[in-house]
Amino acid sequence: MLDKLFSTKHSDSFAVIGLGRFGSAVAESLIALGHDVLGIDQDEEHVQRWSDRLTHVVQTDSTNIDALRQLGLGDFQHVVVGIGSDLEASVLTVLALHELGVKDIWAKAMSNRHGHILERTGADHVVYPEAAMGSRVAHLVTGKMFEFIEFDDGFALATTGAPPETIGKTLAESDIRAKYDVTVIGIKRPRSDFVYAVPETVVNQGDQLVIAGATPLLEHFAGLT
Repeated sequence: MLDKLFSTKHSDSFAVIGLGRFGSAVAESLIALGHDVLGIDQDEEHVQRWSDRLTHVVQTDSTNIDALRQLGLGDFQHVVVGIGSDLEASVLTVLALHELGVKDIWAKAMSNRHGHILERTGADHVVYPEAAMGSRVAHLVTGKMFEFIEFDDGFALATTGAPPETIGKTLAESDIRAKYDVTVIGIKRPRSDFVYAVPETVVNQGDQLVIAGATPLLEHFAGLT
């Protein structure tokens, strides 16, 4: 049945295991991007809730490798494991997917210890949604940044106000990169389209700067606004 719904050898075949808050958000976003998504959950309520919103939804025990094999999970190119609260089920599911030969396994972790175990059992990518959201909110709540995204290596992207010293000057004149080791990628202006930054770009009052760099350096620069 599933082979009629999915071209599982295609690079864009996706399965999401665990349709709780995290998994369902991932699945729904993939659908919005135009992908077919197989949703899997052991909870009948979750399966019923998403049965008419995903390409196909199956109720099964994801820790059972035979059940996953029957569903053809080994042929899927990308599988997201959104199980978080049940550490044992999360780890056993990742292990089963790894043994089935899934090439790209993403897994949600609730702690560093959980994440390390997932990596050792076959997860290619481990995400910490609660920790990432906590960090983002902490940066936004200070009022210095309007958007903040941090990557694993301490590199981040952020949107912040323009410091007074940059107003009325071109980016070349204010020389932000040399002074603060922060790169201005672009400028967001009220009621205007996004402007990609070039040395001749003039910073106006009310502009928001889209910046990139090491997190501590972005924090320092945002503190100047």
